[in-house]
Amino acid sequence: MALKKITVTASGIYDVLIGGGLLRFCGGYVKNVTNAEKLAVITDDTVDKLYGDIVVSALESEGFSVCKFVFPHGEQSKSTDTLVKIWNFLCENNISRSDCLVALGGGVVGDITGFASATYLRGIDFIQLPTTLLAQVDSSVGGKTAVDLEGGKNLVGAFKQPKLVLCDTDTLDTLSDEFFIDGMGEVIKYGMIKSEALFSELEQYTVESLRKSKNALDDIIAQCVTIKRDVVEADEFDTGERMLLNFGHTLGHSIEQYYNYTGITHGKAVSVGMKMITSVAEKNGIAEPGTYARLKNCLDYYGLDIEVEPSMAQLAGACLNDKKRFGESINIIVCCDIGASMIKKMPVEAFFAMLSEASDTH
Repeated sequence: MALKKITVTASGIYDVLIGGGLLRFCGGYVKNVTNAEKLAVITDDTVDKLYGDIVVSALESEGFSVCKFVFPHGEQSKSTDTLVKIWNFLCENNISRSDCLVALGGGVVGDITGFASATYLRGIDFIQLPTTLLAQVDSSVGGKTAVDLEGGKNLVGAFKQPKLVLCDTDTLDTLSDEFFIDGMGEVIKYGMIKSEALFSELEQYTVESLRKSKNALDDIIAQCVTIKRDVVEADEFDTGERMLLNFGHTLGHSIEQYYNYTGITHGKAVSVGMKMITSVAEKNGIAEPGTYARLKNCLDYYGLDIEVEPSMAQLAGACLNDKKRFGESINIIVCCDIGASMIKKMPVEAFFAMLSEASDTH
């Protein structure tokens, strides 16, 4: 099956390659984009057991000197404590500004490795090898890197574009349904904000049928990456249109924080956030009638139509730390129809009141 290639032209120009078997041959692809002699592979303990040896062997076969840092899997590792350990590891292994980091794993690995690359020695190159659906369609592309704080998710970070992204879709075969479903939350988001055609395609599948259709899945990943590429190229540093990519995330991040990043996955939290804000938008005449029902049904196809303990009113306070807040105003991302999104600026007090009113009617 032919590889799909999408080129991103931002502050750096790089390719996103999508297809099976890429990890086994990653050394050659990496060799084409870096003059580094030494590579530091950063991964978590789950991914390391599956792909660590394959990637290190592929890189060493191309003459690279490789060292590897492994940290415990999970969102709780996306912390300043882990970041400091990575910095110290790079120092202990004499990683220089001409060397390169390799992020092997899901969104947590990619985010923290990218931030380490943006800050260590004031910036060195890094490469993304995403191994989850969520990372392949979203977090590995576009250059947003970050760690979490107690006060909220992704509050400390930097923009740092990778040199290359290799989406080996064979790695999705080892994902549990739970983590595949998690990634589908972001896939559905792309249909909601930019592509009614993609959304309609998603309505034709279930988790089981989509996982069995390799060609369709590769094509859907490519569609998501293309949408993100176009948005990032238009607004790399998140001052305008790129905010649309955070549809469902303002409330979603608050939900994750409510559960202390352990009780709900990112994709599920974002799915609830999309559902909540679309319900509010439709009730306030911002979204076309039927938008909420169609979104809810699609989420249900993929096991993402779930309920959470906190109400919208309870989540409102955590939204004060959202990166889309500017002084006493906050930018809310809403979909006025399937495939059509907008940024709605409103006073924080009005946003709180809207969420509280919505909670009272449930």
